Amino acid sequence: MSTDTHAPPEEMTFAVRGMTCAACARRVERALSGHPGVRSAGVNLALAQATVVAESPVDPVSLRDAVEEHGYELVVAETRATDDAPTEDDAETRAWWRRFAFAALLTAPALALAMFGPDAAWSRWLQLGLVAPVEFGAGRIFLLRAARHARHRATNMDTLVALGTLAAFGYSIYALLRDGHVYFETAGVIITFLLLGKYFEHRSRTRAARAIRSLMELGAKHATVARDGADITVPIDAVVVGDLVRVRPGEKVATDGIVREGTASVDESMLTGESMPVDKAPGAEVFGGTVNLSGALIMEATRVGSGTVLAQIGRLIERAQRTKAPIEHVADRVASVFVPVVMVVAGLTFGAWMVSGRSFESSLLIAVSVLIIACPCAMGLATPAAIMVGTGRGAQLGIVLKGGEVLERAGGLDTVVLDKTGTVTEGRMAVTDVVAADGDETGLLRHAAALEVQSEHPIGRAIVDRAMARGVLAPRASTFESHAGGGVSGRVRDADVRVGTRALTSGARVAPEMDEAARALEHAGKTVVWVQVDHTAAGVIAVADRVKPEASRAVARLKALGLQVVLLTGDNATTARAIGDEIGIDRVLAEVLPGDKVAEISRLQAEGHTVAMVGDGVNDAPALVQADLGIAMGTGTDVAIESADLTVVRGDPTLAAAAIELSRRTLRTIKENLFWAFAYNVVMIPAAALGWLDPMLAAAAMAFSSVSVVLNALRLRRFSVS
Repeated sequence: MSTDTHAPPEEMTFAVRGMTCAACARRVERALSGHPGVRSAGVNLALAQATVVAESPVDPVSLRDAVEEHGYELVVAETRATDDAPTEDDAETRAWWRRFAFAALLTAPALALAMFGPDAAWSRWLQLGLVAPVEFGAGRIFLLRAARHARHRATNMDTLVALGTLAAFGYSIYALLRDGHVYFETAGVIITFLLLGKYFEHRSRTRAARAIRSLMELGAKHATVARDGADITVPIDAVVVGDLVRVRPGEKVATDGIVREGTASVDESMLTGESMPVDKAPGAEVFGGTVNLSGALIMEATRVGSGTVLAQIGRLIERAQRTKAPIEHVADRVASVFVPVVMVVAGLTFGAWMVSGRSFESSLLIAVSVLIIACPCAMGLATPAAIMVGTGRGAQLGIVLKGGEVLERAGGLDTVVLDKTGTVTEGRMAVTDVVAADGDETGLLRHAAALEVQSEHPIGRAIVDRAMARGVLAPRASTFESHAGGGVSGRVRDADVRVGTRALTSGARVAPEMDEAARALEHAGKTVVWVQVDHTAAGVIAVADRVKPEASRAVARLKALGLQVVLLTGDNATTARAIGDEIGIDRVLAEVLPGDKVAEISRLQAEGHTVAMVGDGVNDAPALVQADLGIAMGTGTDVAIESADLTVVRGDPTLAAAAIELSRRTLRTIKENLFWAFAYNVVMIPAAALGWLDPMLAAAAMAFSSVSVVLNALRLRRFSVS
């Protein structure tokens, strides 16, 4: 019985090389979709990936051959299952930067000579020496791609770049030999700016790989497991299901599992986003990557490696990034029409003038003028110039924009979802209210802090911080005991003191007004800590994750931009509603589990909304990617920042609104630039074809269009947060 060794999984993901525009992505997609056995195919230009869903076994090599017939490369050697899709490497981004830097270094003096230098033979020869390495060295990649597409009878922007720059360069050599005017700097400028645009494009592609790497680094590297009657430390990859793993205070939980022995408070904020630790006892579930704050645990591993919750979140990020629609820039969409039209116009222009009786040189000069005037210098500048200025201004304000595709998504937003913890709130517990039965708040804090100073619990630290801020000197407790999930107790001076839940202090006498005060604080969404001195409830202390002072202003600014604002949190409905009312948010989605945040974003999108998500935790990362626009607070985790499209460095939520506004303005500037670039071609190409422009005037007109695009982009430097 034979086995088909080429049978792939149902869904495969490949790296694709050679794509430069949306037209390229469409050609690759058509080549794959039309292949026998392929049910569907999608191409992500931003990630340089193709995803193929096969309804019957398909040989990846045959897919590669089908794509190569259209002039592109499908990298079969890097094919992986969907849970381990390839990502773009930083090396390619650095290569584009080196090409740009090399081209700029040589083009700048050539441009200076052409504009301000003497019209002497030595100057023209020097320009040739400076620009030749740019045209055939740094710009070689455009020429090779254009040649490859020509062999397959296809055109794209590379074709026009090659024709325009070679026409300018070739005619300049002809003119140089006849002591005429040269246009070497035109070819150099075109190549240089297009290389800059490619650098920005490839820099954004590395985001996916960095996000996954940052996520995986959150997990534990080693684990202490019980084997052969002894505790041994092993690499995390050596842990298997069923192992008993010891987790000491301060250590990361090695993998997902069930607590078998011990009690502890575990910080799960990297998964849940909530600052309140979770108390764990035998039978409770724990998750890899979370941190044991206090107590010792022995857990049984139930999920390891790719089966852990942390790994599943990583796959959510990869899957969401692969399913994003590729951004099709306006210049790319018209390239398939614009390029052949320009070529036909230049050819017809040459032929028409030859038929009319003009000399070969004169007809060639007019045809070259058409190609020079059509060179997409302004088009190539339209997007990178605006992005450069917009991102530079954003960086000054603490806003990091990650690529041109972000701007297009920001333009259509109508809904902004704010994660609560770390975004709207400070992400740490703080005392908000102190209610003493006898009115002595200082005495109440003294008794509570005397015990909590020995506790590692965030609530205890909040109480100690408040006591210190009030200048309260807590005496040393003679005895101390921690009650997992309940609180602490001990002897303070001559009194027995208990600080914790109502259950821990259930034996205390409670005045009716204390009960009423506690209920009011709980209704406001705060955590109430009871303080019992001997047999009497001495009072209550309320703690909460405090709302950031800027949160209300941020919500008001988002609404002023015409956006619906939604609060999303895993916290209970009472707390969430109280915070929503405090900062002016009408729609609140509470008690949302970490894995359900993506579903909530998807549901909003299914309702027809274009959604931005603002968050800062690992649990927010998949939702940040799923959203049409992801905005990460810079005070959050690396994985959230890498997964987002925008990062607010200072953690100020008002900057999230400013980031959206800056993105919209930058997008508007790009559209204005593209309009003027295209309008310039629409007007100037006919003028050149009619012989009204010689190559020198054509180059000057092209330079003017480029300058106008840059000047328009520079207006973004005036953007301010206020």
